[in-house]
Parts: sequence; C-alpha cells; structure tokens
Amino acid sequence: MTRGIRVVAVSAAIVAATFAIHADVPSNHAIDIQLQLGRLLFEDGRYAESLEAYQKALTADDSVRLRAARFGVIQSALRVAEFDVARREADTLIKALPRDPEALSLYADSRWASGLFEEAETRYRDVLAMAPAQARAHHGMARSLMARGQLDHALDEAQWALKLAPRDLEIHHTVGAIYERMHKFEEAASAFSNYVNLLPNKDHSDKADWSRAEIRFLRSFGQKVPFDMDSNADDALHTMPFRLVNDKVIIRAKVNGGSAQDFIVDTGSESTVLSRQTAERLGVAPITYTLSAGVGEVGLRGLQLARIDTFEIGTLNTLKLRNVPCIIKNPALHDIPVRETESFSPLALGFSMTIDYQRYQLTIGRHLPEEPADVELPLRLYRLATVRGVVDGDHEADFVIDTGGEVISISQATATSLGRPEPAHKIALKVYGTSGWDRGAFLMPGVDLAFDVIHYTNYPVVVLNLRAPSALVGFQLGGIVGHRFLSRYRVGIDLEKSVLRLKAAS
Repeated sequence: MTRGIRVVAVSAAIVAATFAIHADVPSNHAIDIQLQLGRLLFEDGRYAESLEAYQKALTADDSVRLRAARFGVIQSALRVAEFDVARREADTLIKALPRDPEALSLYADSRWASGLFEEAETRYRDVLAMAPAQARAHHGMARSLMARGQLDHALDEAQWALKLAPRDLEIHHTVGAIYERMHKFEEAASAFSNYVNLLPNKDHSDKADWSRAEIRFLRSFGQKVPFDMDSNADDALHTMPFRLVNDKVIIRAKVNGGSAQDFIVDTGSESTVLSRQTAERLGVAPITYTLSAGVGEVGLRGLQLARIDTFEIGTLNTLKLRNVPCIIKNPALHDIPVRETESFSPLALGFSMTIDYQRYQLTIGRHLPEEPADVELPLRLYRLATVRGVVDGDHEADFVIDTGGEVISISQATATSLGRPEPAHKIALKVYGTSGWDRGAFLMPGVDLAFDVIHYTNYPVVVLNLRAPSALVGFQLGGIVGHRFLSRYRVGIDLEKSVLRLKAAS
C-alpha cells in the first residue's frame, strides 16, 4: 500500500471507529473497526496510536477478536517501550493459549523486553521444538545467542528467521547488529539498509534518519578494518595500572599519537567517548550523528559519531588499536557541575576484562584465564553488560555492570513494581548523568537486594529514571551496580564464557 493510499485508509478507519464508538451499532462491529484501525496504524508506524486502538478492542467477548486485540497490544507496546504493558498482557495471553507457538513467541519477546533473558531463551527453544518454522522464535534465539557472545550461531538463527519472514524489519535490524558486533561493517550497513527500506514512512521518520546516519558511518570505514590490531596482540593479555579518582577507574591512553591523557573505564557505555575539545585537538573529525541516552532529563541525545585512527590504552603493556569508532560529546551538556570526560569500555572494544581494585590493576584480553571466584553470575551483553538481581525477595530485574558509576541504583519502573506505598516525604537527590540532571531521583531506604549468594539487607538505593536508555537498548533496565558493589571484589567480566566473576578481597 502506498503512503497516500495508507493515509486515506487510516483516516477512513478513524472516522469509522469514531462513528462506531458513538453510534448504536453491534459491539462486535465496533471491535472489528478498532482492530482494523490498530492494524493500519501499526503498519503505518504509528505505534502509540495502534496501542490505544488495540487496547479499546480488549473489551471483545469472543476468543478470536480478543486474541487479535491482545496480540496487537503486546506488539505495539514493545515498539513504544511500554514494557510493563507488554508483559502484563502477555501473562494473560499465555494463560488462554498455553500451546500456541505464535503466542508463546510473543510471550518470550515480552520476557526479553523485561530483561529476563534466560526465561525468554527457554521459551524460544520450547517454541522451536514444537514449531521449527516459527520466525519470531528464531529471531529471539538470534538475539539471545548474540547476548551470550555466540555470534556465528546467532547469525545462523537470524538468517533462518529472514528466510521465514523476509519482510520482518526487526529481523533485518538484528542481522545488522550481529554483523556490527562481528566488526563486519559493510554487511551490517546492507542489513540496516534493508531495515530502512521496510520502515513505514521511511522517507520522513526519525528512525529512518537515524538508521541512514548509522549506515553512512559504517560505510565510511571503506577498506579500513574496524578495531584493527597486530595479529600477535589478539591472544595477549594487557595488564596496566590504574588510579582511582572519585570512585572512577582512570587509565592513561593516547588518541592519534597525541600525549597520554586520562580516560575513565566505563562499562556502562557502548562506545569510546571523547569530548569536543579533545576531538578537535587530536584531529578526530565527526562523520555523522547517532542517538545516545543515559540518566538525566535530556533523555535521548543526539551526538556525533567519529573514527579514531589509533587508540593506545595504558602506558605499560600497551594495547594499540586502529580504526576505533567513537562518540564525540557534541553538543555538550550545559548547566552541569562537572565537565564531560573521556571514557572507554573494553567490552565495547570486544575485550573481556579483570579489575583488581586491591592491586589497582586492569587486565584486558580476548581470552581471560580461568580464575577461582566466590560468585559467578550469568552475564548478557546486548549493547550493555547486565546480570540478574532480585529486589525485595521476588522482583527480578536486570542490572547494568557500570564501572563508571558509583552507587547501587534501581529504575523507577523497578521501584514502582515493588508496590510500596508512596512515602510522605521523598529523600530527593542531586543526580547528574550522561543526559543531565535527573530531577526525579530519590533515595529509597530499606531495600533488600540479592545477586545469587550476595545479599544486601535493608539497604538504601538510588531510584533513577532509566526509561530513555531502556527504550534505546530495547529492554527494561532494572538498575545499575557501580563502584560500591564492584570495589569489594576482584571483578572478571568474561565475554567468552558470558559470566561475571567476583572474588572477595582477602
């Protein structure tokens, strides 16, 4: 359907839906119109409006219409990051259709979007055991395998999903994300181009604009090898000293052969980050722009993408990389008390890492040696590295491992799920994140946290607004664990084994 015809069709459906609501017509007729409206709006990329239409159709009293309405609500809610709505409706859906492969796949998608990756993967496997040609289940497995670092298997699953559903735009996007993790930028750009071509209103939508910018950036590398390094360095371990300043791990690094300067080791970031001043001084020219999101009222933030020609990490046992993607913090935030600083994440560079807070040593390598640990937590890296935690005994949530952060925090969504009465007086906090001041941040006392055998009882946590970063990464961030959690241990983040190892200081 062309854009012009679609607009006419949607407009006609809106008129019909309005008439059905107010006119004396059979209720099933009104439900059918809402379902038609929801479908047309969804196909037009107007997901918030399609969600509203499908929610109105939930009043259906027959199973066929109710199934269609609930499917539409869940799919629309996932597109607009209304993860709690999707999860709630999926819970109801699966009770009515416990053996329906399509319903089970959608239920698994809702679990994935809630950060419950292990449960989602189990459901995807169940679906494929009963219905091997279920495209969305193959797509779910592709994302799950990517999060566990099994990129070749992830690509196989995604390509199989594409054969089954070649016009599913999300699958094309996932194929692009896998290729990007593999550092195959040209293949990633082609997959993202397919994604753009399937977007509704592709010539005018923000998603299309941002995706085209990403394609331009990936193709700007040309014949340059992303994250290139000497072959003899690929299996080496690079151990270097660090300083601890204001609960931040600081490493010296060089950009484009310049003098060494401070970089924060920040696993809560998806990319190497430069300030505008540093980029200009060292000849790192912006190529295009991207979307970023973090803690703070700005929410989604447009920043510049660029390429560092050479990046040397550490002054002893130096790790040297070439053609490193980076973000330039331009435009910079104003009215914040500290200057935005340079940072990098070894995880974003494709390396595992060990931080020894007692010896002030950082080790980076493709393959970490096996080490004894007091606790091993399953780790997932899907844009950000996360582990599972349990809040107040039964509320499971996904926590970002953030060496650049300071405290233990939970999201506002997690805080709301606890069902606690609204306190008479909130303990407001001045919290500044990568997206500015979080005006709604507050301290919640008396929280119980558990990470496997690690327990915090009656503990005060910071409550942050993580809606924007959750929407950007595509799943609910339950919270963040930073320096106060990590610094008690020798911390190993092993991407190859997909585990977080914690060994208590002796």
